[in-house]
Amino acid sequence: MVKQLTQEERLDYLVEEFKMDSVECKDIKTPKYTEGKRRMLRSLMNIRMPRNMSSEVIRVQDEYLKGCNEEKGIVTLSDIPEIRNGLSIWQGDITRLAVDAIVNAANSRMLGCFVPMHTCIDNCIHTYAGIQLRAECNRQMNQLRIRYGMDYEQPTAVPMLTDGYNLPAKKIVHIVGPIVSRGTGFASQYKLTPELERDLADCYRNTLDMCKENDLKTVAFCCISTGVFHFPNKRAGEIAVEAVTDWMNEHPGEIERVIFNVFKEEDKDIYKDLLS
Repeated sequence: MVKQLTQEERLDYLVEEFKMDSVECKDIKTPKYTEGKRRMLRSLMNIRMPRNMSSEVIRVQDEYLKGCNEEKGIVTLSDIPEIRNGLSIWQGDITRLAVDAIVNAANSRMLGCFVPMHTCIDNCIHTYAGIQLRAECNRQMNQLRIRYGMDYEQPTAVPMLTDGYNLPAKKIVHIVGPIVSRGTGFASQYKLTPELERDLADCYRNTLDMCKENDLKTVAFCCISTGVFHFPNKRAGEIAVEAVTDWMNEHPGEIERVIFNVFKEEDKDIYKDLLS
């Protein structure tokens, strides 16, 4: 009979295994305290390139991450009130949501965030899904490179679907949002264009198309392209609500619930005003 490990024992085991998996990090001293070990494990997962890992390490990782997700608290659809016409707002960590699909704001490499402990949604989703997620993204990108060339990167507003692995969500839709750049000249401002606005609307429409094609009835969107992609929060919210509302009116009954997942209070207020 296999001994059932505690979360602390799983953490200790995984830290040492992931250290040994990394040439650069194998000699780093392991912190004594739980929080330090958690940070080290997450960092080691963040920087790890997609490659094989032993089935035993994967098994323990899966048990550990599922325990982490239970500790954070899984949020079901019944916990999130519908505001109107199948639309909801929920503020918090998107990796807690037990829905058919959550949306990840990805970069064009589609391999997740490699910055240790970064707070972006891409990093959080890859961390709590597990290392299988980066491996699947890599497999899909390799197939696309065979078709389109070795320099292929995922275009803006073209979604990619993966399993959710250890997340409560069944699936993840990864999508690259438009990046708002500065204009030319000294002290120039970020320049929003009609093309960027159309690209952002396409992110929402194309994601919903993919959900429809795969019979995914409940989906949670993050605030695509805000933050480091510099899309103005209020305008991004307006485009998101308009695009989703129009799509649902054009496809009645295809999607049961769309959740606008926000993290900042500013975004919560924006979506509350838009849906009131």
